[in-house]
Amino acid sequence: MNRPPNEEHLDHDMIKMEVNLDDISGEWLGHVMDLLFEAGANDVFYTPIYMKKNRPGVLLQLLCAARNVPDMERILFRETTTLGIRYYPLTVHRLERQFIEVSTKWGPVTVKCGLLDGEIVQRAPEYEDCRAIALQNGVPLKEVYEEVWKSPVM
Repeated sequence: MNRPPNEEHLDHDMIKMEVNLDDISGEWLGHVMDLLFEAGANDVFYTPIYMKKNRPGVLLQLLCAARNVPDMERILFRETTTLGIRYYPLTVHRLERQFIEVSTKWGPVTVKCGLLDGEIVQRAPEYEDCRAIALQNGVPLKEVYEEVWKSPVM
């Protein structure tokens, strides 16, 4: 089953938001990440940093559409210990994406393809499909990936 290309490759004006945190639990960070994704963040990531007085901390960064900034801000102020948020405008250009289905001896797997000028230049099996097949069939995940990579499409 081939799904049509989508419009995710178009340029989008995005906002990068970031906060430095040196007084928050790692458990809370996982909770915050989940909330940010549920509220529409395109990406959320953490980087270990050293802050004032050589204190270890975390740089929490996220990317979102400008329209989602108020929701992201509300989560960051309510759910973390930050007193301020930095914002940076940026433009993102993604490859056009197309999803195709390849057959394996255990069943179908969706593969995400990145297109540049109509040519497939990136391919990636969908992790969740591969993981489900591995668990259902009692085979190592890497074996499922190897089988997908044997497909003529790959």
